[in-house]
Amino acid sequence: MLLLSCPFCGPRSETEFTCFGELVPSRPADPNALSDSDWADYVVLRRNLRGVQRERWWHGRGCGSWLVVQRDTVTHQISAPLCSPEDAQ
Repeated sequence: MLLLSCPFCGPRSETEFTCFGELVPSRPADPNALSDSDWADYVVLRRNLRGVQRERWWHGRGCGSWLVVQRDTVTHQISAPLCSPEDAQ
């Protein structure tokens, strides 16, 4: 079980959080300028890396904050402090 440290609530069990997957690039400024294929790639495709990646987590059974975690998908080790998604861009 992962122990995540919420900046507002302190250390909490992963059961209080929901992982929403890898942090994706910012939404394209003009989606209408993209081809259907490029838009589908943005919406659907994720790299799903084996190793360290940045992920979005929601503290749904706590304070309701959205957080960004840098986590190794193999060892589940969290190697960067939690921060808000706005700070991660």
